[in-house]
Amino acid sequence: MKKQFAFAAAALVLGATAQANTGSAFYGDAPDAHHPWAVHDWNRPQPPRVEPLPYDAEKAKAPADAVVLFDGTDAALANWECDKPEGGATKWIVKDGAFQCVPKSGYVRTKAKFGDCKLHVEWAAPTPPQGESQGRGNSGIFLEGLVEIQVLDNYDNPTYADGFACSMYCVNPPLANALRKPGEWQSIDIEFRRPLGQDGKVTDPGFVTVYCNGVLVQDRTQIEGPTGHKGRTKAQVFPDVGPLKLQDHGNPVRYRNIWYQALPPRTAADVAKHCPLSEEETLAKRKEIAAMVRADAAKLADKSVDQFLRLAESLVYEKDEATAKDVCAKLGAYVAGLEQLSKSQLNAKKDEVKRVRAAFQYLTKFERCGADCAPCADLEKLVKAHGWDKK
Repeated sequence: MKKQFAFAAAALVLGATAQANTGSAFYGDAPDAHHPWAVHDWNRPQPPRVEPLPYDAEKAKAPADAVVLFDGTDAALANWECDKPEGGATKWIVKDGAFQCVPKSGYVRTKAKFGDCKLHVEWAAPTPPQGESQGRGNSGIFLEGLVEIQVLDNYDNPTYADGFACSMYCVNPPLANALRKPGEWQSIDIEFRRPLGQDGKVTDPGFVTVYCNGVLVQDRTQIEGPTGHKGRTKAQVFPDVGPLKLQDHGNPVRYRNIWYQALPPRTAADVAKHCPLSEEETLAKRKEIAAMVRADAAKLADKSVDQFLRLAESLVYEKDEATAKDVCAKLGAYVAGLEQLSKSQLNAKKDEVKRVRAAFQYLTKFERCGADCAPCADLEKLVKAHGWDKK
C-alpha cells in the first residue's frame, strides 16, 4: 500500500457510520457495474473478529517436496535480492531467526520464480505497536510480484476493509479478523492459481484461497488483475512464473518459515466459477449502500458541512437526481456563505474548503455530479482566487 494514505485517517470525519481511522470518503475508484463498493471504501463493513487456532509447529513445517525460501539462517539471504531491475543484495536483515524489513530499504523478492503454488509465510508485527490504520505493522506478500495479500497489524486496529490484513489488497476484504496480538507470529497459508489466457485475453481469472492462523479468510477469491492502490484492478494474463515479493512500507515487520509447493497445471475442469457480481446484483447492492449513507446523513447536524458531504457521498453509489439537486443546492448555499466572510474568517476555513472541493472533484471525475451544478465552478474559482489549489 502507498504511504499517501497517511492523510486519509484524519480527513473527512463525516458521520457515525464511517470511522475516521478506517479510511476516507471520495478516495479510491468509485463503484462500477460489478463492484458495489468503492476501492478502499470506508463504508465497507469491518471483518468480524474470530479467535485464531493455536499455532501448530508440525503443520507449519515444510513438506519434503517444498522449496524453502527462508529458514531462519543467514545463508537463506542468498535466496533473496532487492526488488530493482538490477537486483543486488538485500538490505533486510536476519535477526533472532527472523527475516526483518529494514525501513526505507525497499521491497525484496525471491531469486526463484514460480507460478501456481501453495505458499506458507509467517510474520509478526512490531511491538509495542505504533501508529494506526495503514500506518501500523504494514507490509505485503506479492504473489508473482503482482497480487498482494496484505500484511497489517489489525489487532484492535480498524482500517478500510479491502486493506485489512489478509485482504486481496484493493479487491476483497478477509472473511474474518483472525490475528493474534502484535509481536506474536501470524501463520498464513495461501493457494494461488494465476490468471490464464490466450492471445492476450483472460480465459480463467484464477483465484487465491487464504488461511490465517487456521481460519479461512479468502475462499477462492477471484483475481481481477494486478493489485494496486486506489485504482480498480484490471484483468490481464499473468506470466507462467514470477518472484515472491515482500513489501517495505516503513515498518520493521518480521518474517520466518517461508516455503512453497508447486501445484500441477489446471485443466478445463478446474477453472474457477467465482465471478464478480452481475450488473443487477451490483445495482441492488449500491442502492442499499446509498440508502444507508443517506440515513446516516440524516442523523448529523442539520445544514452542517458534515451533513451535506455525507449526503453527497451517497451519490458515489447511486446517481439519484433528487439527491444530486439537493446536494448542489447545499453546495450553493455553502459557497454563498463563504463569500460573505471576511478574509480572516475565510482563511480559518481553508482546510474545510479544500476537503469540500476534493469531494466534488471526485464526484465530477466519476460523473456523479451533474455538469450543470454551477456552485462547483464557483467553489473552484474561489479556491483558485486564494491560491489554495497549489500544492
